[in-house]
Amino acid sequence: MFSRSRILASVLRRPRQLGSYQLRWSSHCATPPQPSFPCVDAHAARETRLIAESASRSPGAASRPSEDSGPEPPYARPNPLSYNVYHHPRPFPLTYSASLPSFDIAYETWGTLSPTRDNVILLHTGLSASSHAASTSLNPSPGWWEKFIGPGRALDTSQFFVICSNVLGGCYGSTGPSSIDPTTGQRYATRFPILSIFDMVKAQFALLDHLGVDHLYASVGSSMGAMQSLAAGWLFPHRVGKIVSISGTARSSPGSIAMRYAQRSVLMADPNWNNGFYYDGLPPHTGMKLARQIATITYRSGPEWDLRFGRKLHDTGLKDESQKTPKLCPEFLIETYLDHQGEQFCLKYDANSLLYVSKAMDLFDLTLPAIKQLGLSPAQKAASQLTPSPEEAQTMALLKSHPPPANPPPHLPDLAEGVRPLASIPTLVLGVQSDILFPVEQQREVVDALRMAGNWRVSYFELGGVWGHDTFL
Repeated sequence: MFSRSRILASVLRRPRQLGSYQLRWSSHCATPPQPSFPCVDAHAARETRLIAESASRSPGAASRPSEDSGPEPPYARPNPLSYNVYHHPRPFPLTYSASLPSFDIAYETWGTLSPTRDNVILLHTGLSASSHAASTSLNPSPGWWEKFIGPGRALDTSQFFVICSNVLGGCYGSTGPSSIDPTTGQRYATRFPILSIFDMVKAQFALLDHLGVDHLYASVGSSMGAMQSLAAGWLFPHRVGKIVSISGTARSSPGSIAMRYAQRSVLMADPNWNNGFYYDGLPPHTGMKLARQIATITYRSGPEWDLRFGRKLHDTGLKDESQKTPKLCPEFLIETYLDHQGEQFCLKYDANSLLYVSKAMDLFDLTLPAIKQLGLSPAQKAASQLTPSPEEAQTMALLKSHPPPANPPPHLPDLAEGVRPLASIPTLVLGVQSDILFPVEQQREVVDALRMAGNWRVSYFELGGVWGHDTFL
């Protein structure tokens, strides 16, 4: 047997032989062609375009603040002339930080405010929505809830005055990370304080105070808006007449937290993110695209995609698909759909707003221990209940002994204690059977907790269909 030292010595004595062998090999074999990845090249092409656009601006334009500057192009934002802005000039205390020195809230309205100002419905948005929930004379483009707002519709503007705002922390007219810090004259970026759902709702009620609205007919919201709707009733039970919670939760689950964490991770891994200080440079467009793709998977459902796309391939123009060689870039229709969703979103929404608003969703928890840890308490006790009718009294008697579900989660008793401020507010809860982001189990949990807390006016419905979480749209 040869020792390792002898083998090594023999190899070291033959450098010329090895070199000549390499030369002979390279002279007879051409360099293999480099593989092509159009989906990767598209990111580079976008970056080149953004660099060119930045270079074409006048000096200093990139850092000069304005209503429609920032990482997302002006055409992606609602026109500042199409919404109203409430400016709160005083320091605003926050849940996890001392305060904001001031803030703006962008909002739009539909319908007519009654002389007594008692016909107001406050509509809360999902994570990335603007205040443009429906078309207006100033902005005739369809809103994100166009089918539900108007005369004779669910939010009937012949009866009600509907208000919808862009949330605190957003980027469509409300104060958020892309806004200018009045104390420094620079953008907040990641110096912006961590927010809670409660902070968002308190800012909305500051807007209501400004409008002279003391009592809401209803607080209505879907997805993150459902969290806000519950929080509004919890914080201001004496000011909220009814609650509507659609595809939401009273306590963010580990599953939904994990999904949002994955989105934030790919976004923050984009070198352009630059710890949040990208406003004078390139936005993290690739990270935003990937984050949106992950989010889209959680918003829809597998059965819908099976019906809509199946295993169909993208049309390449080849007459004989059997001759097609599979590629690593999108080929299945479902892949091209996700790619399109990411492309549509990656320059339309501020990356830091996505981080801050999604984190606020993760932190939301109405169980009593979580509430005590934050030191929160309702502004006032709820208004006294009306005397129930005989039918309502019978229902109330049944619900007073409402047993917990067969397999209750361990946190349900704490949640029931936490939602006691909502016990006197009529509540409608809607769930979607194909929702994987906020599964129906979480909607049933809200209902069980409210009934265990003594709320005998809770209505619950589950919607069918295959459209997943986005059913509420």
